[in-house]
Amino acid sequence: MKNEKFEIIAKTLQGLEDILAQEIAELGGEDIEIGKRMVSFKGDKQLLYKTNLCCRTALRVLKPIFSFTASDTDEVYEKIKSFDWHQYLSPEQTFSIESVVFSEEFKHSKFVTYRAKDAIADFFMEKTGKRPSVRLNNADLILNLHIAHNTCTLSLDSSGESLHKRGYRVAQTEAPINEVLAAGLILKSGWKGEKNFIDPMCGSGTILIEAALIATNTAPGIYRKDFAFERWNDYDEELFDSLYNDDSNEKEFNFKIYGSDISPKAIAIARENIKSAGMAKYIDLQVKPFQQYTEAPENGILITNPPYGERISSKDLLGLYEMIGSQLKHIFKGYDAWIISYHDECFNKIGLKPAICINMMNGSLECEYRKYEIFEGKYNDFKRETGGFKEKKKDSESTEFKKREYRFKERNNEKAEKRLPYRDKEPFTKTETRFRKKKDDFEKQPENKRERKDSSIPEWHGEKAVKKFVTFRQPSIGRTPSEDNRPGWKKLRDKNLARKEKEQMKKSRKRNYPDK
Repeated sequence: MKNEKFEIIAKTLQGLEDILAQEIAELGGEDIEIGKRMVSFKGDKQLLYKTNLCCRTALRVLKPIFSFTASDTDEVYEKIKSFDWHQYLSPEQTFSIESVVFSEEFKHSKFVTYRAKDAIADFFMEKTGKRPSVRLNNADLILNLHIAHNTCTLSLDSSGESLHKRGYRVAQTEAPINEVLAAGLILKSGWKGEKNFIDPMCGSGTILIEAALIATNTAPGIYRKDFAFERWNDYDEELFDSLYNDDSNEKEFNFKIYGSDISPKAIAIARENIKSAGMAKYIDLQVKPFQQYTEAPENGILITNPPYGERISSKDLLGLYEMIGSQLKHIFKGYDAWIISYHDECFNKIGLKPAICINMMNGSLECEYRKYEIFEGKYNDFKRETGGFKEKKKDSESTEFKKREYRFKERNNEKAEKRLPYRDKEPFTKTETRFRKKKDDFEKQPENKRERKDSSIPEWHGEKAVKKFVTFRQPSIGRTPSEDNRPGWKKLRDKNLARKEKEQMKKSRKRNYPDK
């Protein structure tokens, strides 16, 4: 049925789950649940198509069709073979399987993939005498097998090629930023086209293009050649065409997006990509080092991805970040500047206090995404006038993202208060807190189970404790051999004396005969 609702799973990058959940909610998703690098929700075929077409932070959209438990690969084979595959596949079609395994029972994901492939092929061989072929690229049906411990979920991959591959990029510089990550960074900042936008280290222009797509509310999937769901047996071409051609939600962008880079080659590549995306009228490009900025456009936001020194190197990496901090402080007053980077040493060289720090993954690198609120004068003056960064974040209700951040922080503080019931108006040290807890635990015990009568004064203390627990051993130095009853004591003493006498003779010989 066209409007039948089913479970859908959208996968994303770590750190962007909340943004993806918000996007899905705006599209009409129901029963939304956030997991690790994924968001699950319920929707119909139309929502499945729209998620692929419109979600900026989704990497892949899956439709679960079969869940089961298995303890080994043979059981996986039997369960998949027992499934009715006629409704999704025929012997004349091709298929591929990708396995994702998080389990101690299944240590080899490739072997799991082979067994699953064999199960589907053997199902058709027994039923029809023919088997569908396996095709690694552009298969008619792409399957995803996810195994967590002994829980297995088999899903249809509706996206095919990863959704971060938008289709507008015709050239790229070294180590370009992922399109999904670029869109996520912009959405994390809360910017949606209400002011000017600048990226002074734009590289191949990915952040600029994603900003233009967000500002005009253009669907990022319109550049793709196809989606995997277009090859499904129940594909509704009329429905998808209506969604693809619907531009009613697009909007006017009355500000400007500025991009620059020190490399003429990077700017040339960025210009090609921007032209391919059809966003040239919104973006102003120029070859310009960041340190040559003498003024900034009024009413703007800055988001950039400078070199980390990992894939893209710099002769003076720390000096680069020191220059960034200086330019922000002196040129971009009144701006919110968002910077993603990898090394704490680099952030420290910026020399500015961040208002927000968010952990993000850029490929395999654990990065931080920091917001700097650029103001005139000293931070103490700024704090007196506005309450500082924390107070501003608390009072601000400009975006749903900031609201969620503060509520989450409040909930964490409430949990912390419950975990530390011994905090009063005057803070205690760790030792005092631990002692109070032990005292209260002791007083809660019944009288007959207490080890001592008074919890505040131990039973053993002072001289009584010394006599009970401390034993003093008299030294054996100075004793005669007859006074010590230890076996071998005299032999050991004589041996030590002989060794010392021998050492003295050697020293004396060296002094008298230095040449020898």
